Amino acid sequence: MAAERDSHRSASRRRARAASGSTTAAPGAHASTEAERSRGPERGIDRSKVEVRRSARRSRTVSAYREGDRTVVLIPARMSHAEEQRWVAQMLDKLAAQEKRRVLGDEALQARASELSRLYLDGRAEPEHVRWVTNQNSRWGSCTPSERTIRLSHRLQGMPEYVVDYVLLHELAHLLVPDHGPRFWALLDAYPRTERARGYLEGVASAARLPHIPGARNT
Repeated sequence: MAAERDSHRSASRRRARAASGSTTAAPGAHASTEAERSRGPERGIDRSKVEVRRSARRSRTVSAYREGDRTVVLIPARMSHAEEQRWVAQMLDKLAAQEKRRVLGDEALQARASELSRLYLDGRAEPEHVRWVTNQNSRWGSCTPSERTIRLSHRLQGMPEYVVDYVLLHELAHLLVPDHGPRFWALLDAYPRTERARGYLEGVASAARLPHIPGARNT
């Protein structure tokens, strides 16, 4: 999701940027808050997960977006090291705030599961409980058909909505078909972003050595 700080850009341009998965700000138009200034550039940023790219063609704006488990920050080439540090910190804060706003609570997650079941599974998958968990480091989601419960890994939080929907729908399908056979994948074929979501998760898993995507389609 994007946040546009340049006062010269229109509201419609901001909405268009909101779909890009990035956040942008114009240094000349931005005044740091006192809290931001007091934190300064040395805030314990994990530089191994931040890539700064300088561009001579970029004269005003600073942009940032997630790429797997890394954050890419695009800055003007003329920016000093101190300015770079300050803007990296600010853009990380902005991305984190945007991602926090996008995270569904357990109640909303349950409602979304019901909606996805209605849209793609004819309402046949009816979980009793759907919730986030923090103890799933080897998988993105899990389902217990006998208890009709679904759990999603907190690692999905902040990822694009269509990716979360895919994992949620994947687990919903397991309420109807417990294995990963042809009948199971036929259910997921109804979701138009299945391959795109799987590709996204494969990229994240490859870049960060995180859990592999749920199941494997038989070919």
